[in-house]
Amino acid sequence: MNKGTAVIAILIAFVGGLTLGHITGNGSGVEGEEIAAEGGAGSAAGAAEAGEAERFRVPVTAAQPSRGPADALVTIVQFSDFQCPFCSRVEPTVTQLLHDYGNKIRVVWRNNPLPFHQNAGPAAQAAAEAFKQGGSAKFWRMHELMFQNQTALTRPDLERYAQQAGLDMTAFRAALDGNTHQAEIAADQALANSLGARGTPFFFINGRQVQGAQPITAFKEIIDDEVTRAERLVRTGVARNRVYAELTAHGRTEAAAPAANPNAAPQAPRAQPDPNAVYNVPVGTSPVRGRADALVTVVIFSEFQCPFCKRVEPTLTTLRERYGNDIRFVWKNNPLPFHPNAGPAAELAMAANAVGKFWEAHDLLFENQAQLERADLERYATQLGLNLAAVRTAIDTNQYQAAIQADQQLASRLGARGTPAFFINGRNLSGAQPLENFTRLIDEELAKARAKVAAGTPRNRVYEETIRNGATTAQTIAPPAGAAAPAAAPGAPNPDQVYNMPIPATAPRKGGARARVVIQQVSDYQCPFCSRVEPTVDRILQEYGDRVAVVWRDFPLPFHQNAMPAAEAAREVLAQGGQAKFWQYHALLFANQQTLDRPSLERFAEQVGGINMARFRTALDSHTHQAAIQADAAAATTALGQVGTPTFLINGRMISGAQPFENFKAAIDRALAEPAR
Repeated sequence: MNKGTAVIAILIAFVGGLTLGHITGNGSGVEGEEIAAEGGAGSAAGAAEAGEAERFRVPVTAAQPSRGPADALVTIVQFSDFQCPFCSRVEPTVTQLLHDYGNKIRVVWRNNPLPFHQNAGPAAQAAAEAFKQGGSAKFWRMHELMFQNQTALTRPDLERYAQQAGLDMTAFRAALDGNTHQAEIAADQALANSLGARGTPFFFINGRQVQGAQPITAFKEIIDDEVTRAERLVRTGVARNRVYAELTAHGRTEAAAPAANPNAAPQAPRAQPDPNAVYNVPVGTSPVRGRADALVTVVIFSEFQCPFCKRVEPTLTTLRERYGNDIRFVWKNNPLPFHPNAGPAAELAMAANAVGKFWEAHDLLFENQAQLERADLERYATQLGLNLAAVRTAIDTNQYQAAIQADQQLASRLGARGTPAFFINGRNLSGAQPLENFTRLIDEELAKARAKVAAGTPRNRVYEETIRNGATTAQTIAPPAGAAAPAAAPGAPNPDQVYNMPIPATAPRKGGARARVVIQQVSDYQCPFCSRVEPTVDRILQEYGDRVAVVWRDFPLPFHQNAMPAAEAAREVLAQGGQAKFWQYHALLFANQQTLDRPSLERFAEQVGGINMARFRTALDSHTHQAAIQADAAAATTALGQVGTPTFLINGRMISGAQPFENFKAAIDRALAEPAR
């Protein structure tokens, strides 16, 4: 295995974009703070041992849709979900591979609709019925239509695509109404689970795992190797149509079970959110759409890169039209840590808010959710007539970070950890819920508000009176006696679980030499949320002194092209200058996160002083420290599974994301109160 493959094999990304972390609320989309099973950029798993790649035996029969000849040298089995944005993102790559390799490859489809994608199951049923009616040709036509229109996968949409694909509509409707294909879809999901393919998209290339929407080079590296192996087999007399069976004959049929953690606390039944609780959610200085004397106030905790937040926007527009002057909307920012563009987009929106154009920016950002890179944001600023220099300054300096973090802290206190989350006259509704769920709650609150007005409360005081005695922390109700512990949301860390991630003796460390609390920080120099949490880490060290130590663990994400070189540069500074120089260089990297190219890395090393620049350049050219960085990443994935950045272990207990100081404080105080281990 070469170094490039090794990096891909070890690094697991998180989702951002949709990947990266979802929890469910009454079956509706809620994007949460933790990494979930949906893979954005992931790993090409299956490390080589003694020159041979680990393989899985993934059955391929005529019962699965396929593209490419049955005697192809390379078979790619694709577990995917029609509503997953990363699955959509990788489709052009798959198409390009089919074009580039011709009859050497075939692609086989397997369904894995994820439970937090409410339209993914019906879409899989629709595709399965297309396959039944017209074989692979009709399947791939339906497949193409659904990915082209991924944000429109409701039942009427599916019927429209079926008509465009030329399907028998009576049979199509009957199949969807009767869940005719549920058993075969469930069988695909069970197979995916047994093989360890718990995210989407997930590929097996002649049995070798590739996870996530990888760049085409990652696929080609494995495909080229497999073509060579297959051609070698053919030369020995193996028929082309037997190559896949031969290569996977001794492959694994199930993924290795994760090692049991002897230190993990048993899970007790968890309390559930109280559906009747009323929360005190202040409007403050947040952007408002609607009249100040509206009888119903809807506070929205949302962000601009979350697909569920975009999906609910038409529902909110319908509510605004339906209730008119009786409803107002209040925006609170909650950019999630695995969405790298959400924070800068929030900064742009707040810069627009400063000149009275928040909602124009809000609409423009959601209309263009797939284009939120820095250049895009600057283009939108110009389109909105904003001062471009001021917008650039706001993004570069995180000018509105304090206000954004205040919104996030409020969301966290209220238990609204995912997006979108709504408080309707103080009552929580979580996720991209159907219109009727909103209207039911709004109608109830509207009736109460009108009663207040009839009793003498001025309209412009209704909201304040309604929430005046509301809760300021998350309210729960106890589970029924004897209830089993519910399954954790995908990727959500158990707050009581203690993870064992050994610390290398040479790891960068600061704080108390004999600290009671050790915080391992799994991070990436190019991740904007890693940068955002650095002041919190500094505050922790300042407030807790020698009682706390922070240990840096490298986890450069594969879609951050400068993260690995930056990590290598920091490691070389550590090797030459020790801990003091490392942390000085570390601070420079985060202070200049937008400029981490090679000349900048060299300039920062010169700024630190005392660094032999010839040795520094040689170390970067020869990737001297890459093995140690890969070992850090491997340690994190071994101990924690799928992980994003930043992730923290506080005496082994996990905190995921750029959380507010109060969340760290609670975890640290808990660790300090426990007996020393």
